[in-house]
Formats: sequence, C-alpha cells, structure tokens
Amino acid sequence: MEHNGKLLARARERLERRREENRAEQERRLELVHARSPRIREIDRELRRQMIELMGLAISHDGDISERIARLESENLELQAERAEQLCALGLPADYTDELYDCPICHDTGLVSGGGLCSCLEKLYNRELTAELGALLRTGGESFESFDPTLYSADHDAALGASVREYMTAIRDSCAEYARNFAPGADSLLFMGGTGLGKTFMSACIARVVAGAGFSVAYDSTASALSQFELQRFSRDAAEAETAAGTVKNYLGCDLMILDDLGTEMATSFSVAALSQLINTRLTERRTTIISTNLGFEELRRRYGGQIASRLEGEYTCLHFYGRDIRLVKKERET
Repeated sequence: MEHNGKLLARARERLERRREENRAEQERRLELVHARSPRIREIDRELRRQMIELMGLAISHDGDISERIARLESENLELQAERAEQLCALGLPADYTDELYDCPICHDTGLVSGGGLCSCLEKLYNRELTAELGALLRTGGESFESFDPTLYSADHDAALGASVREYMTAIRDSCAEYARNFAPGADSLLFMGGTGLGKTFMSACIARVVAGAGFSVAYDSTASALSQFELQRFSRDAAEAETAAGTVKNYLGCDLMILDDLGTEMATSFSVAALSQLINTRLTERRTTIISTNLGFEELRRRYGGQIASRLEGEYTCLHFYGRDIRLVKKERET
C-alpha cells in the first residue's frame, strides 16, 4: 500500500522520539558507570583517543602503516576486555553501556538495506493510519477479557444444541483466536444477528488486538464509510474531495476493514455501487473485511442485489449472533 506522507512523517517522529529516549538512557548509564568507576572513565577516554588515531592513520599518506594499525587494534581489544571485567566487578553486564535500540533489524533508524522501510516503522505507520481511520476505536475499552457471558441465557437451546451462553462464549473464543493469529489475507467475516447481541463489541475487540499487533485497521459505521465515497465523487470543495479520496484509498488498502451496522445507512444507487466497489476490491486484493449487520441474507439480497449478497454469503465466513438485546438485559438488572 502506498504511504500517506503526513502519516509517515508522524510515524518517523514517533521513531525519532524513541531513539532520543534510548540515547538519553544510554547516556544516563554511562554517567552512572563513570561515577562508580574512574578506571572505566580512563578506558573510555583512551578508546576515544585510539579511534581518533586510527582515523588519522587511515587518511594519512605515510608509508606502511599496517604495523601501527595492528598495534592499535591489539591495544583496543585489551582495553575492551578490561572494560568488560570492570563492569562485571560492578555487578553490571558487559553491554550495559552499549547502544540501546528497540528494533534489532534497523537499530531504530526505520530503514533497511536498499533504502526500504523497516517493519518497525511500518507498524508505527499502521498505528497512525488506524488512528486516522478507526473512528469507532477512539472511545470505549472493549476487550475479549471484558466479555460477560452472563448476559446470555444459560437455558438449553434445542436449535443450537447448547445454551446461548455456551454458544456465544464459543463465538468469543473463536474471535479472540482469529484476532491473535491475524495476518493479511485472513478470512473475511460476516457477523449476523439482531440488534444488541454484541456484534459491534466483538468487532471492536478484534480491531483492538489486530491494531495492537501493528496492522492497519479501518473501523467505521457503514453510513460514515460510504459517505466518504460520496464526498470523493460529488463534493464541490476540492480540499474536502481530496481528503475523502485519501480516506477511500486507505479503506481499500488497509490490512483490516471493519464495516459496522450494514443496512442502517440510506441505500441509494450510488451507495450500493460504492459498497460493491469496497467489497469486490478488497476480495480481489485478498484484503480482510469484517461486516456486521442486523439483516438476513434475503434482506441483504433485496436491499443490495444478488451480486453483493452472493459475495457475502459465498466468500465471507458467517458468524450468527443469538440472544436477547444486551441493553435490555442490563436495564432489567438495574431495576
């Protein structure tokens, strides 16, 4: 996916702050060691002097300097060994004052050989993208751990072959495993069931885990997401249209797109075409989408046409949600 320059700049700023924090911690450790061991301070001073001398020899035009370089290298190794012993005597590891970095691949530079972006910078970029696109993730603290099975009936349901509580707990476990093991190209999911059964909650739980793993996630209501397609096409404000076009591009290209409440938006010929573009493009490019809806397949077919309904039924893994409206159950508990 092509990177948004503004979001990439934010990601680079985050990485630079991380580097500054690590440099500050390394300096703090060095000052601590020098205060506790004057000998290590002397060794470090000598090591710096040797480095300067070695650089001078490398650019000099004197005769054969190989013997002098070999002597410096030998002395350097002896000092390094003594320094490690001194740190050990202080009860510290030999690498205690070495360069600190979070990413072992790029040492927090954000770049790899060839000039490409390191995976650590890609993850920071994806977090910025998720913050930009995850409208429904900006509030709330949904998590799989906070799932409350007692909101569902414990009575045996013959149609399910288990209680609704057992069934919905299994749905939770399945979604949690899906989120933990998420990778680009994972199966797309369709959450179906009546109002207030936990579809939005489960979508948010998945979104938080996937985003936390460094993937880019767009999470919005269907009405809000499709409005961006409309603004891109019809807005007379050039800046607004350009912003919407960027958002649509990110919808199509992010690792995980979550459309909440399909069927509650106003259906027009344009919104149906936009929905078809979103679904088909992401399926074609093997990008994962999760859609939640209160509608059944027949209702989806009447509202959006056979092609979209067929795509959802045939190429999405469908999870049915059962039970009573959780909001009503909670209200009853309060009275």
